[in-house]
Amino acid sequence: MPRNLLYSHLSSHLSPFRTSVTSAKVAVNGVQLHYQQTGEGDHAILLLPGMLGSGETDFGPQLKNLNKKLFTVVAWDPRGYGHSRPPDRDFPADFFERDAKDAVDLMKALKFQKVSLLGWSDGGITALIAAAKYPSYIHKMVIWGANAYVTDKDSMIYEGIRDVSKWSERTRKPLEALYGCDYFARTCEKWVDGIRQFQHLPDGNICRHLLPQVQCPTLVVHGEKDPLVPRFHADFIHEHVKGSRLHLMPEGKHNLHLRFANEFNKLAEDFLQ
Repeated sequence: MPRNLLYSHLSSHLSPFRTSVTSAKVAVNGVQLHYQQTGEGDHAILLLPGMLGSGETDFGPQLKNLNKKLFTVVAWDPRGYGHSRPPDRDFPADFFERDAKDAVDLMKALKFQKVSLLGWSDGGITALIAAAKYPSYIHKMVIWGANAYVTDKDSMIYEGIRDVSKWSERTRKPLEALYGCDYFARTCEKWVDGIRQFQHLPDGNICRHLLPQVQCPTLVVHGEKDPLVPRFHADFIHEHVKGSRLHLMPEGKHNLHLRFANEFNKLAEDFLQ
């Protein structure tokens, strides 16, 4: 059954609005990108996962509980992550720009006229770049756990997560199930090398030069107990994205949207409306 007919078939059985999550792949920039989709609202949202992330591992409470009447929610797996394999993930100097282009081109391939972005961690960096480079396509943006540059302190934090055998079992198990132990361990090491390459650029720059080009309304959320991304990164983004808002969650860690899902979802929905 062609995909458009399949969707209308699914929709006809999901009254009054689509609550199920559908999965599919679409060809974008030479790669089969996997995504999940739910809801039938006029406002399209793309969820952008973090390092080694995917829709299913990173955004369960958002796919389940964001308002499906107001929003059409799409969660994507960047190339080399989740189910967007092959190819294996690699980290050339422009990997964030590549992800930003893939993300925008995916949503255009799905025929969305304009989208808002919810970007976590690496996905927040990707969202910032997408908003700066494709301003007419991005409506609003919420980011958390992101950084526009890499410092020596950051580099030490990254080295601390290089060896996945030292991760907590709760964090490690779902990713081992998704990737297999070998690919997971290897790709995490490659990610550490990939993110540390920015440390050697002037000012450790990832995308700080692009922040003044962001035009969309932006909400920066920061968990004050985030062990991976220090507060100064959220402050820097807030200062350099004009008109942005900063919201602090005193008990939030890096995964604040999972740990405090209801609070985060309400915050995001109120901002996006």
